[in-house]
Amino acid sequence: MNATEQELAINVDQEIAVAAPPERVFAAMLGQLGPKNEQLPMVLEPRPGGRWFRDLGEDAGHLWGHVQVIKPPALLELTGPMFMSYPAINHLQIRVTEQDGGSLVTLKHTAFGKIDADHRDGVTGGWQHLLGAIKDDAEHS
Repeated sequence: MNATEQELAINVDQEIAVAAPPERVFAAMLGQLGPKNEQLPMVLEPRPGGRWFRDLGEDAGHLWGHVQVIKPPALLELTGPMFMSYPAINHLQIRVTEQDGGSLVTLKHTAFGKIDADHRDGVTGGWQHLLGAIKDDAEHS
């Protein structure tokens, strides 16, 4: 069976303006990718090679990825299987750029593998939700 390019890849590009300085936005981003995420609390070790994982307790959980690049308060890149429990590789880049009145947060998610249709359909809304949570957290903290 031959898979089409659409079945093998995800490419998401999103951005959101945040009325907060980059340092506060970056801290909110780390929190929302980690323990402050109300829907899916995670652990994010904010250093090169640090793990990003779901801790279910008693040494159970799910590794989502590793920190590939971290340059506070401007850039975070994560790579790994993320939410896909099948052969796939993901790269997530979140860039925070200072702009008049605050910051611009740019998110790029690229994935390659035999992508499950439910994941392909849900990923755009999931990242939009994350960006909204970062904005809310940074603007109200």
